[in-house]
Amino acid sequence: MKRFRDFLLGVLVFAGIGFLIYNLLQYDQKRTNRELARKISELSPRRGGPPDSIEGLMQAIELYEAQIERNVMEGAQTGAYWKILAIRYADNGMHQDALNALERAIYFNAEDSVLFYLTGVSAGITAKSHVGFSQSAVNGREHYFALSEKAYLRSLELDDSYARPMYGLGILYVFELERPQEAIPYLENLLLLAPSDIDAMFVLARAYFMTEQYTRAVNIYDRIISSTKNRRIIDEALNNIDIVERQSL
Repeated sequence: MKRFRDFLLGVLVFAGIGFLIYNLLQYDQKRTNRELARKISELSPRRGGPPDSIEGLMQAIELYEAQIERNVMEGAQTGAYWKILAIRYADNGMHQDALNALERAIYFNAEDSVLFYLTGVSAGITAKSHVGFSQSAVNGREHYFALSEKAYLRSLELDDSYARPMYGLGILYVFELERPQEAIPYLENLLLLAPSDIDAMFVLARAYFMTEQYTRAVNIYDRIISSTKNRRIIDEALNNIDIVERQSL
């Protein structure tokens, strides 16, 4: 019980630090923006209007450009803190909290493929926590599975050579959504990038089996057997070959 309290306290402290840093950055940015507006106003002969002279306009542009650079740097740092917080939440199994942090991280960096991959993982796990005791739970399960799929797809839009969301989609389509045909191209592409990925081979073989492509499934299991010396993995592949061959009769 004491270890749990210490863990919970640690999470709350970390979240509090992240929230404090975010608010300090926001306050500092607002203060800087006010100062910038004052300086621009001083350059203008008309209150609130742009400077009339070329020299005044050039000075105003320099001020704006400097502020933009500061805003970009501050936004990137804030996004990094939210990303770290999301990973800490996920590592501790707090995937709903991780999703909330990831949403904030994506706000600051909407083209980070890793953020969308992490969203896919946490959304998929959160979906499975909605076991269906009520209609709202069923709806929640469907919502989070849909979020997981969209996040993985977006991750691949941003980086089409990123193997992890390919595997995530394979797991999602084969084991959760029962749409194995859609998993196959992603898993095949993953194995082009990582030919020795045994986990991906098992999922692809399962997808072939579910779509009645029995010869291809056996070929993948043979490939697994030739790729490892692990007796447990070999026995599992041999057992699956037996299942496929009996099903194909």
